[in-house]
Amino acid sequence: MTITAAKKMTFAEFLEFDDGTDNFYELENGELIIMPSESEINQRIAMFLVAYFLQLGIPYYRLRMKTEIAVNSQMVGVRVPDLVIFSEELAEAMTDAKRSLILMDMPPPLLVVEVVSPNQENRDYRYKRSEYAARGIAEYWIVDPMQKKVTVLEWVEGLYEEKVFIENDVISSPLFAEVKLTVNEVFQ
Repeated sequence: MTITAAKKMTFAEFLEFDDGTDNFYELENGELIIMPSESEINQRIAMFLVAYFLQLGIPYYRLRMKTEIAVNSQMVGVRVPDLVIFSEELAEAMTDAKRSLILMDMPPPLLVVEVVSPNQENRDYRYKRSEYAARGIAEYWIVDPMQKKVTVLEWVEGLYEEKVFIENDVISSPLFAEVKLTVNEVFQ
């Protein structure tokens, strides 16, 4: 749902925006977009992946859910992915942050995971893909419970190269070679 405004909201206005609720918003080309409540399956997938990455030895302070990321679109925008893995450098930069927001002058996350919600496919597959690539995010996973597939995008020379995994395929992560997870395990 988009909140319509007479004029486009700037990034600075977004940073000051508070409607008194616990809602999450993304800023897309100056429009404030309320993030719908996550379905139970999306929450389970995101939590499963957090637990999995913890078991791989990624420290808790480098794993985040619902961290905001400033991105370039027509205007500076903000995305709120389901899961983010920080580099050590980014974790250090975020240590004293008052808000879980990765600004444009900070290092990009290593990995961003979006779990696709119904009627949000274009945003995850198209718009966020180009924004995350422009932001220099090395790896972007699109986890799609409706199509039962995981798309892994690797940032190569400013664009994403795509690999799609289904069923018993073992997900291949360019950054995390120790991942030995099948698509079916993600959706169990």
